[in-house]
This record gives sequence, C-alpha cells and structure tokens, in this order.
Amino acid sequence: MKILVIGGGGREHTLVWKLAQSLRPTKIWCAPGNPGIAKETLKSNNSTVECVEIGAEDINSLLEFARNNKVDLTVVGPDNPLAMGIVDKFQNIGLQVWGPTQQAAQFESSKIFAQEFMDRNGVPTMKSASFKDSEKAKTFASQLGGKCAVKADGLALGKGVLICNSNDEANLAIEQIMTDRTFGDAGTSVLIQELITGMEISLHALCDGKTAKLFPSSQDHKRALENDLGLNTGGMGTYSPVPFLKEDKLSEIASAVIEPWLSGCAREGIDFRGMIYPGIMLTDEGPKVLEFNARFGDPETQIYLTRLKNDLVDLFEASINGTLDEHELQWTEQSAVCVVIASGGYPSNYEKGKVISGLEDADAIPGVKVFHAGTKMVNGEFLTAGGRVLGVTALGDNLLLARNLAYEAAAMINFDGAFIRKDIAAKAL
Repeated sequence: MKILVIGGGGREHTLVWKLAQSLRPTKIWCAPGNPGIAKETLKSNNSTVECVEIGAEDINSLLEFARNNKVDLTVVGPDNPLAMGIVDKFQNIGLQVWGPTQQAAQFESSKIFAQEFMDRNGVPTMKSASFKDSEKAKTFASQLGGKCAVKADGLALGKGVLICNSNDEANLAIEQIMTDRTFGDAGTSVLIQELITGMEISLHALCDGKTAKLFPSSQDHKRALENDLGLNTGGMGTYSPVPFLKEDKLSEIASAVIEPWLSGCAREGIDFRGMIYPGIMLTDEGPKVLEFNARFGDPETQIYLTRLKNDLVDLFEASINGTLDEHELQWTEQSAVCVVIASGGYPSNYEKGKVISGLEDADAIPGVKVFHAGTKMVNGEFLTAGGRVLGVTALGDNLLLARNLAYEAAAMINFDGAFIRKDIAAKAL
C-alpha cells in the first residue's frame, strides 16, 4: 500500500510516524514534508519516508503525483488545502483521500458558516453576530461593552482571533482585521462573539459521515506566554488526558456538542468524513463551542497519536468508507505531554536559519519523541525554518512524569532565540 501525506509541520510528522508503524504501507511520501519526517522508516520494510518538493496547496501537482505513483491513500493534514477543495478533486478522479470535502471543511474555513450552523442546530455556543461593515461591527461590540472576541471569518493560521476587554480594544481589533487586512482576505467579514469565562478544552472526534468516535480529553495552551498571557498562537503545548475530565464528564460534553452537530450535518446534507475538532469552553451554564476545526489539532496530534494503540491506516479507511462503527478506539493508560519550542518573537516577527543542537540527545530519552514542525536541513545541520520549530512529546505513567520527561528533553535542545512555555499542564497537577 502506498500512502501520501500532505503537509510539512508537526502534525504531519506525527501522522507519518504513526502511519509508518502500521504493517500495511510499503511506501510513504510526504509533500512537502520536513527533515524530521525524512528520517522516519516504515515498520513493514525498513524503507525511509520520502519527502517530495510539492507545496501543500499545489493541488494540481499533488493530483498528478498521486495518479502517476498509484497512491492508494492520501492523508490531508493542513486546513488550507481542505478549504481549497483538495478532497473533492482527488475524489473526482477516483483517488482514496482522507479529510472533509470543501463543503464540510467550511466548519473551519468560515467562522460565520460554523456559527450560523450552530445557531440553527442547537449546538451550545455564545451570543454573536457577523458583519461585512466595520462600523456596524463596532456598534455591536459596544453593545457588549467591548468585551468580545473579534474573529476574522476565514483561515488565519490560528491567529485570527483578537480578545478585547474594552470598546477601544474592540474598535482597534475590527480596524486591524477589516480595514488594515492584517489577515488578508480572511478579514473581509468578521464574527464578533461575547466573551465567556471558564476552562477551555480541545475535543477531537473521528467521523465517517454518520458515526463520530471521541478521542480522549486534552488541553491546549494557545497564548504565547506563561499564565495565558501574550498573543494567540497555533498552540504552545498540550497534554492528555485532562485529570479533572473523567470519562463520564467527557461523554456528557460530547452529548451536548457532537450529537447535535452530527444530527445537524445529517439534516443539512453535510457528509463529514475526517476529524472534527471543536474548541470548547466549560462554563457554569455547561459547555459552549468557541469554534470548529476540520482537521487534527497541532500540537494535539502529537499527544493523541503517541497514546493511540489502533492501526491509523485502518481508522482512516474506516472514516472514508463509513465503517467506523466496526472499530473501538484503544488508548494507552499513560499520560502524554507536548512542549513546543518556538522561535524568538513568535507569533509576530521571528528570525529563521538558526542552528539547532541537542536533537539526538533529546530523542534518545526513553518515552520521548521530538516532532519537527519548522525545520530545514542545510549541509547536514538542522536549522529553524518556522515560528513553531519542534514539539517535544513524552509519555509517562502519570501526568507529572510525562511533563518532567518532556521538559527534561526540551532543555537539551538549543538554538538562538528558542523559547518555551514553562507551565504546560501545570494547572492540572
């Protein structure tokens, strides 16, 4: 079996690593991949994963590659190709591909689409309104006392949400998104939501159009700095399971969120096959959905797939074929913690091309796996090539042990300007 994974970040490194553990693939490509991915080997025949220099959004070239190389399964990692309709285009020429169609991917590619869907289908969420006119947006924000989240409608690398606590902040956020176009065309329209307080969690469910299989609890750390300060990022670290979210509580949350979402999809003719990942706030009034993502989270993928016991190839095929009800997800009892090492200045301006040292020492620690996100290889050296550079992931018999291992390994890795959050999973201990 030949597999193509599309993307080149930490999520895709983890997907490749897990797929390579299956005995079914005989060849795995990753486009464009990264130097960490290029070091992975297949369990079936010890061959090395091959990275292909095709961008994740170069859909025509990816189609041609998959057809010419007789790829049996294509796995799409990032949100942009999904929003561009890559799944539809692969399906149209008879290629098996995992991920939601362009219509289904709107849950992530349009925050307004997702919000209106929730309102129509009884998915618990907060008071909100969408606007194409910045002055009307400012008026609505002022009705909330300026205490609101201002969200670019389209995709913005996880950074298109500005949290405001006053009218001045809200007005500035609206101007940044709609007038200055900080996030480009993603800011043509904005969604403004009331601010709610509570504990934020990540929920993932693998779907096949009619069945949704819930993943364990996890908690992401979105802000760049300790104590949830600083700007929003793509995610600075995560852990699983969340100790205060027992299985019965998780099932309760899923019943409140996933079940009405799934019923709404059926009612509205949305055939969602892939990963649905709502960000959820646990409030005094119950769970409320902040937003939807239509793919694996990053860095959540790193902790989930280190804990998953199932063959991922089997699960992806079941998700595509509508047979997920025949599979039970199995997880190790161990805890997992992922600590992201980022470039100085991230998520704003940061420098690239810094030499990375200590990778082999960190990776050699039992229970630790270092996933590459923003790296490149030049003259045999690993260099930084992105804002989030590495995801240091550890398994331990409990959360404290996993956390200690992850930080021990992260401390071995160095490059100029490197920074981490030192409080990943701290609140759970």
